[in-house]
Amino acid sequence: MKKYAIIGPFILIIVWAVISRCQLVDAFFLPGPITTISKLLELIKSGVIIDDLVSTLGRVGLSFVIALIIGLPLGLILGMSEKIYRSVEFIIDFFRSTPATALFPLFLLIFGVTDKSKIAVAAFASTIIIIFNTAYGVMHAKKSRILAAKIMGANRAQIFYWILFWESLPQTFIGLRSAISLSLVIVIVTEMFIGTPFGLGKMINDSQIIYEISTMYAIILLVGAIGYLLNLLLILIEGKTIHWRGR
Repeated sequence: MKKYAIIGPFILIIVWAVISRCQLVDAFFLPGPITTISKLLELIKSGVIIDDLVSTLGRVGLSFVIALIIGLPLGLILGMSEKIYRSVEFIIDFFRSTPATALFPLFLLIFGVTDKSKIAVAAFASTIIIIFNTAYGVMHAKKSRILAAKIMGANRAQIFYWILFWESLPQTFIGLRSAISLSLVIVIVTEMFIGTPFGLGKMINDSQIIYEISTMYAIILLVGAIGYLLNLLLILIEGKTIHWRGR
């Protein structure tokens, strides 16, 4: 099945090239894939993009780690007791349904126009996603395995680690993949609209303002590639961690 994974990107590039070649959209506003990729390679080779790339990856990484440290244990604890989870379900669903961009002003008031506000809003939104998915995974652990463990004399701590924790991992990884993608999106958006000296979001915004369209598309392409690679990394970790899934 892996050999078919290339079909999607190939079709996208072909369609993009045809639209550009046939000038269905003005070439100035939609440069072709070759032009865009060449521009991206030029930016990487010249080193112009390095500081912005490092800044963005740093913010995404830090916000995701914060979300993981807070969200994973909270999700496990809430998932162990359905009564406790139901008591805070409204809060989780409320913030899960609230666009993270609507929270920008709040975090700006608290942290100011600094990296802290960008990281905090991304971490907050990602934490909610991790809590929800982890708790869901724990609550839907196979009852037969829990019952079997109790019959064999396992205590609560043993059931938590050997059954609930591992049973929740498939759903938890779904949350982690969603969270890291959300972190990237929020960081890029905050870099575009909240003052920062470096960042890929800032580069996209600056390029659009001065009509460096090929640069803008090159950075967008890079951001998409980063998101895909981060998701792929978590899929690989998931495969190594829960290779027993389905057994």
